[in-house]
Amino acid sequence: MATKSRKDKDKQGSVAVNKKAYRNFELVEKFEAGMSLLGTEVKSLRAGQADLKGSYARVENEQCWLVGASIAQYQRAGQSLHEPMRKRKLLLHKSELRRMRVKLEQRGFTLVPLRIYFNDKGLAKIELALARGKRQYDKRKTIADRTQRQDVARSMKKYHR
Repeated sequence: MATKSRKDKDKQGSVAVNKKAYRNFELVEKFEAGMSLLGTEVKSLRAGQADLKGSYARVENEQCWLVGASIAQYQRAGQSLHEPMRKRKLLLHKSELRRMRVKLEQRGFTLVPLRIYFNDKGLAKIELALARGKRQYDKRKTIADRTQRQDVARSMKKYHR
């Protein structure tokens, strides 16, 4: 019986992925947070109607907030529709919030959402990363390193037959 690889699990459970975050930022530390959502937001997430483009997280008054993330309105909700671009509270431990705040006060760090997914218990979670913005030359170096690794893997493939 074949087991699912980690990549397959990520693709299966992810509702929204912020692909630009991986390219534009150097990820220093990752956090998992719960989200305080309305019922129609959860139904929209299960339908895969979320977008993290241009979103970020902010720590204010001992609380963490997700800003700029769009969760589309649920079509069959009737009159109880939610606002798609509203701020959403993120649920973290106090120790994690303190650690984040110390890093965010340093110059150049930001809190970037990477993906929204449902865990094994069916709860909506968001993966956040403390990140530092990449410069243009850093992006070019990352691309060059990746192509070099691919070339090496391609050349080694013929020897593994």
